[in-house]
Amino acid sequence: MLTDLQQQPADALLALIKLHNTDPRADKIDLGVGVYRTGQGETPVFGAIKAAEKKLVETQASKAYLGPEGDMGFVEALMPYIFGKASPDMGDRIEGMQTPGGTGSLRLALAMVKKAGYKRLFVGKPSWPNHNQICADIGLDVVEFNHAAPDGTADMDGLRGALAEGGEHDAILLHGCCHNPTGIDYSNAEWDEIAKLIAGAKVLPVIDLAYQGLGMGMEEDAYGLRRVLVAVPEALVCYSCDKNFGLYRDRVGALYAMVADPADLPRVMSNAHALARANWSQPPDHGGAAVRLVLEDEALTAQWLDELDQMRERMRQVRARLAAAGETGGVDLSPIGGQNGLFSIIPFTPEQVQEMRAKHGIYFAGSGRINIAGLTMGNIDKFIAAVADVTA
Repeated sequence: MLTDLQQQPADALLALIKLHNTDPRADKIDLGVGVYRTGQGETPVFGAIKAAEKKLVETQASKAYLGPEGDMGFVEALMPYIFGKASPDMGDRIEGMQTPGGTGSLRLALAMVKKAGYKRLFVGKPSWPNHNQICADIGLDVVEFNHAAPDGTADMDGLRGALAEGGEHDAILLHGCCHNPTGIDYSNAEWDEIAKLIAGAKVLPVIDLAYQGLGMGMEEDAYGLRRVLVAVPEALVCYSCDKNFGLYRDRVGALYAMVADPADLPRVMSNAHALARANWSQPPDHGGAAVRLVLEDEALTAQWLDELDQMRERMRQVRARLAAAGETGGVDLSPIGGQNGLFSIIPFTPEQVQEMRAKHGIYFAGSGRINIAGLTMGNIDKFIAAVADVTA
């Protein structure tokens, strides 16, 4: 029977990594893999995390199971950074649990959406490809709306149209900040409107906050999420520490549920725990414990925030340099300066994507999504010149 399984297509990003690795050119550029890189092209371990890991090795007394909820000290330590002081009564209405990365959080959230009886999930297009793949796997219907306008800003009309069609049996998935793959975020004024629209439509918001701190700052990047939570009775929040703590391979995430009545939280979370038990039983502990130790130590917290500031500033410098190039060949790079996070999309044709690889040794996704952090002050001029060459 196993031989009846159909061959699945190779993962496009993994294939891209292989292509880049086998390219012998010394000046090749990898803009595909979604990890942060320094100006020297490295993806380092945060100094704050290294210090926390050292402390963990010295003080951890057991590797016994924690349970499906994971390290609740980690879960609770994150909450002030995510939720702030958005509402005086919100604390009693929110509970969370640890998950294997942001992907695990999303999988769990969307499984809960399906189990709770929601029929459709509105998703902006384009979005992170795994959003739709998870929905397809669990049998949740996806309704797409346009997210990105041609001028490189958010298409609010697309969102308004989706919410106008929504109702109590629908949910909507929104990127909290640093939209993947476009880098196009909603402004604060747009988030104010979105919060009112969601409340009026009575749809369930599922907010994917995978890059907090990599856009405009920890507080600034939480603005939209907090505005929505103040306006609605219920919500699910999916969180990742893989990027803002550099813990990619350790898979560190959390899921939070907000309900209207605190008395409902135990029942809601019992379903989350049961779904987690059936999927991964319990999350890996090491990365979450390291984050907890960072957030429990004032000096390590300050060190982490400083390292995060340096990451964000470097990406803003790269964006500013690309934006300064303006009209380059047949494309305008200036909107990239107003976008956020690791990613932006350049409207290359499939032929131009191939030419960038073959002629210039520059590798990125076929959608035109580039990882901003793959550019340095040493290779960015080569990239801009290549863009002009293939799009002219």
